[in-house]
Parts: sequence; C-alpha cells; structure tokens
Amino acid sequence: MITDVLIIGGGGAAARCAIECRNKNVIIAVKGLFGKSGCTVMAEGGYNAVLNPKDDFKKHYEDTIKGGAHINNPKLVEILVKNAPKELKNLEKFGSIFDRNKDGTIAQRPFGGQSFNRTCYSGDRTGHELMAGLMEYINKLEKVKVLEDVMAIKLIVMDGRCYGALFLNMITGNIFPIYAKSTVLATGGAGQLYPITSNPIQKVGDGFAMAYNEGVELIDMEMVQFHPTGMVGKGILVTEAVRGEGGILYNKNKERFMANYDKDRLELSTRDVVARAIYNEIQEGRGINGGVYLDVSHLDDKIIEERLGTMFKQFMSIGVDIRKEPMIVAPTAHHFMGGIKINEKCETNIKGLFACGEVTGGIHGANRLGGNALADTQVFGAIAGRSAGEFAEESEFDLKDIEDYVNKVIMDINNELENKKNNPSISYNVFELIEELRYIMWNYVSIVRNEEGLKKALLEIKNLRDKAENININGIIEIQKYFELKNMITVAEIIIKCALERRESRGAHYRSDYPETKDEWKGNLVVCNNNIKFIKIH
Repeated sequence: MITDVLIIGGGGAAARCAIECRNKNVIIAVKGLFGKSGCTVMAEGGYNAVLNPKDDFKKHYEDTIKGGAHINNPKLVEILVKNAPKELKNLEKFGSIFDRNKDGTIAQRPFGGQSFNRTCYSGDRTGHELMAGLMEYINKLEKVKVLEDVMAIKLIVMDGRCYGALFLNMITGNIFPIYAKSTVLATGGAGQLYPITSNPIQKVGDGFAMAYNEGVELIDMEMVQFHPTGMVGKGILVTEAVRGEGGILYNKNKERFMANYDKDRLELSTRDVVARAIYNEIQEGRGINGGVYLDVSHLDDKIIEERLGTMFKQFMSIGVDIRKEPMIVAPTAHHFMGGIKINEKCETNIKGLFACGEVTGGIHGANRLGGNALADTQVFGAIAGRSAGEFAEESEFDLKDIEDYVNKVIMDINNELENKKNNPSISYNVFELIEELRYIMWNYVSIVRNEEGLKKALLEIKNLRDKAENININGIIEIQKYFELKNMITVAEIIIKCALERRESRGAHYRSDYPETKDEWKGNLVVCNNNIKFIKIH
C-alpha cells in the first residue's frame, strides 16, 4: 500500500491535517474508530480564540506563556493565538456549530488562567461537535481514505528519512507496511500510563515511542497534566466548564479552599495549581471519599441543564443530581504538554516526518490552559497537512530501495512474536504487567514527585522491561497489548528520567524535594537517543 500522505491518528489534529492536504492521496490510519477513539471527541469545555474587540492576541499570548511557566516555544504560541480564530471559522464551514449570544456572536465562557472570556463552546460537548463537522467534511473527500483498527508499530526510517510505517491489523493479526512520501504523527498523548485517566484506551504513547525509537527529538516529557476534576475512582472528566460557569470547590469542612492557594483566581486558577490544591486537601485529611466537593447547585437549573448538560446526565447516571447536591471530584491524568519537538512547519528532525496535536511538545510549556488544546489540533493540524502535502509534491522514492529492509523488519517481528506464543515456560501476563506499570507511575510519577520515588520508579520500570521480554502471548489482542506495553515502558522511562533531571518545580512538574521554581531551570529538556540535553531560555 502506497500513498502521498500517511496520517497516523484519528482525532481532531489528524482530521484537520487530512482536509488541508486533500488534493493529495491521503490515508488516515486509526488505531480505533476514526473520530471516535481519540481525545478530541471527548473534549467538553471549549476552544480558545480571540474574537471580542476588547480581547487581543497579546493577552492570549501572555496568558498561554504565563500558564506554561515561561518555557513554551514563543513562535509556536504566536502561531496558535493568531490562527485560532481563522480555524474556528473553518470549523463552522466544515459543519461544526458553536453556541451563540442573542446578538448572533459566538458565545465565550471564562476558563482557568485566562484574562478574558475567550473559550468558545458547544454546551459541554465541544469536542464532539468539532469532530462531527470534520468527519462530515472528510466523508465528501474522494482522495482521503480511512483505515480503522490498524495499530502503527514502527516508523519506516532509512538514512534519516521517513517512508511511512508498519501496522498491525487488529482484526487479522497481520503486519503490513503503508509507504508514504510524507508521514504525519497525530497519535495524541499517553494518559493510559496511569490507572486513573480521562483518556480513551488507545492513548498509551505509541507516537512518542515510535518517534523516539527512530531518533526523533522529544521535548519536556516530564510535563504531564493532571486535570483537577475527574469523577472519583473513574477518571471520567468533569469539564472545566463547570468551574467556568461558576462551580465552587469545597473540602469536607465546607471550606472554599482555593482561597488558600490562589486568592485572586480561586477555582479559575491554572490546572496545575488547582490539581495540587485538591491533592493537598485530600492528603491532609480534608477530602471526602477520595475527593473534594465541586458544587453548582447555586446556579439556575436552566444553566446547568443547557450549558452543562453532559455533566448533568453523567452524574444523574450514578444518582447524583448536580442541581441539588455537589459532585465529588479528584485529579485525573489528562494531557501531555511534552512530546515531539517540531518547528513552525510541524517538521521533526527526521526528513518526511511531521507531527501535530497532543503528540507534539513546546506549544503549552509546563502547563496547558484549558481551551488551548482544541485550538492546537486545528491550527497545527492545518499546518502539518500543508507541510506534508508540499513535501509529497516535491519528493519521490523508489520502493526497491526500502522493500528489502521492510521485509526483514517484518520477518524479525513475526519471529519475535512466534517465540512468545504458547510458551508454557513463560508465566508473565501482558495485562498484569500493564497494570503494574500504571500503578508505578501513579505512585511515584504523578502530581507530586521526589528523587527517592522517581529512582524507585525507574528501577521498577527496568525490572518490568525484563519481564516484558518473557511474556506468553495468545491471540491478536495480546499481540496488540504486547506492542503497547513496550511503548508504555519506553515512554515511562523517558518521563521519569526527565523528571529526575529537572530539579525544580514548574507548572505540572512538582518536586517536593525541590519546591521552588528556579530561573536556572527556565528552559527545555530535549531527549534523543538516550541523551537528555537542557536548553536554557534567555
């Protein structure tokens, strides 16, 4: 199978990328179902864009840089804020519908860490509406083909150039190549590294691992965002829109505790601050049933039913009427600020390989503002599509030069899998090892970290890697999980090593042994080929 542009991923960034290069032959290869298995469709709160004459790009830029603890790539932030309004209009052209004010202007709500109400929304199902429009548009494009239930397991890279990727057919178990002039990674994050996460089951860090394995630079991988509010024990997101509409956080003593952590912004502080505040209240014994209260019962019933309709139904399903009683919430693993290092054209350091969306790093710095992620998918999805299309236009390659290499790789992978099938002498189970990894990450590499815990985590992950070499595999599902486990181990090790390296607290990265933010650490950690390099921002 050969194409001009191969896009790996099935969310908002992948979809926008495909639309931008629709005049080329495009294959979207999705691990699950297109438009239904990524994080975009699950996003509830909104899309940040400067639309109001009283708002301006400088404010959005400064809010994003400040929220990111001043280690964002300023060029990428400028591109984000300046192009977000244009891409919002494109979404409406594609078919997405946003809530409007009585005067016909697009409605905007307040979100944490922002100096202006610039979050556009469609109730509390914004991501779903966004994907509905994108998918409707893509269905009309003759040159864009979608392959579902195929898992990318390895990029095809020779002599510093990417020629596509190898895939596992999750129905038949076959491994096959898709050759491409341009390849775009839009695989999302890795929330499934943790047992409590808002992410769907596909988000295990495949893109990070595949890229890293081929020498792609990753940036700021220690920066993992924990959304402050998820349903306790489930991780299911409780959108920031709840706080944006006026939701109040209380501890078990009915104290509005955010006044102790950010007296000016309170519940609308940045996510890292709110998440640590909730974590601290629980740790110090002021939590309730493993969480804290989030209350909107003081709001008008109509506001809750119309603007927070998904949350209303979500809690009613467990017998909680949020019009009359508070929710109980706790932090949940949510978003990766770190990822593949890209330039303004979404190019990586590997020729012919591009990236967009959550799999990239540098845009959000040490902490992402709510509402910036959906804008990120559209702005940089469009740029990646344009860049990949242009590269495909200018590039040719001879299959004969790479087929022998690819066939050998496939044979080696099949031999590796065959050696692990039905081997009674091997006792390790892939599902058990994945759960073991998740709890290592939750216990030592989550909201609060320290050197002792990180070193212990690194040792336990290394032991897990040894166990992963001795897994008994039976069936296609276990083959998929085996590839996922290897990727999860790779990504976990990178996160831990970067977290050990950054000896300060900044944004989502909080070290209890280094609680201060230090100017000497104002910069980025770039990891490549098992080397970590610190690049200071002046």
